[in-house]
Amino acid sequence: MVSLFGKKSSGWIGIDIGSSSVKLVSMSSSGNQRQIDSYAIVPLSPTAVIDGNIEEVHEVSGAIQRGLKICGGKFQGAVVAVPSSAVITKRIQVSNLFVGIDLEEQVKIEADQFIPYPLEEVALDFEVLGAAPKDPNLNDILLVACRKDAAETREDAVNSAGVKCEVVDVDTYAMERCLTLVDQVPEGQMVAIIDIGASTLCLNVFQTGKVVYNREQAFGGNDLSQAIHQQQGMSMEEVDLAFRENSLSQEIMEHMVEPFTGTVIQQVSRALQFFYSSGIHGQLAKIYICGGVSGLPDLCTRLTDELEISAEILNPFDHCTVNRKLNAERLNRDSAVLVKACGLALRSFINRTT
Repeated sequence: MVSLFGKKSSGWIGIDIGSSSVKLVSMSSSGNQRQIDSYAIVPLSPTAVIDGNIEEVHEVSGAIQRGLKICGGKFQGAVVAVPSSAVITKRIQVSNLFVGIDLEEQVKIEADQFIPYPLEEVALDFEVLGAAPKDPNLNDILLVACRKDAAETREDAVNSAGVKCEVVDVDTYAMERCLTLVDQVPEGQMVAIIDIGASTLCLNVFQTGKVVYNREQAFGGNDLSQAIHQQQGMSMEEVDLAFRENSLSQEIMEHMVEPFTGTVIQQVSRALQFFYSSGIHGQLAKIYICGGVSGLPDLCTRLTDELEISAEILNPFDHCTVNRKLNAERLNRDSAVLVKACGLALRSFINRTT
């Protein structure tokens, strides 16, 4: 497995492999200023990625290749992510006498105690966080593991597209990085990013910029897209484009989209109920919405009224400069779909610390 915590570099392109499309974002950096240079959104067939698993590597690789051509330029490498639902993370403590190969072997011994798979089937990585607060003779270590096939199929899809997969990340960490671009919430308060894609609603809650709660549930925009596809005779690609361009007919909006928006609000409320019953104390100060479903008209307004929490669309590019060759209006329209890809692209410039 390529390291989850690789060294900093520049020129990596973030590639978000979703269930309905592949999103690519290329960024550059000058000091603390980030710039988005190019991006692409390429649709996938419904059978290419199922439940977060790549079932058709060849098709995903072809979509990445098309996206790279749209973005143009030459890229030093790429960053992809496995879904947090496929990852096991744990903090462990190991004697600071272990270094190098000895440390790696000791981490494997510790990992074998709680990973429910044979270690030969697991991609394993770790990061030394520093001395343990209560015992300076121990090091706190963040251990991250997932099934090898989850990482390797993503590497294969990227490498086959003609760009080297430099890092396999975790999607939650990508969200953390985007939050550093946009969030101004006072330290200690909690904010949520709710990513509503084609088939999954993912709730991430952050405090002081670090994730404290994560939950996925099976719900997304596919139900609405399929209904419009079947009843209106539009292809799935046409439906997706119409959503992004806000060009659906008034009849479809009134009879199909508005009722579905109510369902989205119910699902968000359900996800938040699970969070509040998890034992984590405190109230959310703000909710950010992203993903394809975030483009539903009046969704944030209705969420704010229903939940009595400020809800807004997450636009990670609000505080970035934009390449003059890009259509700024179209980028603004697509921004909420590109959040995860943006966070992956930021991996080139921001090294995650915990």
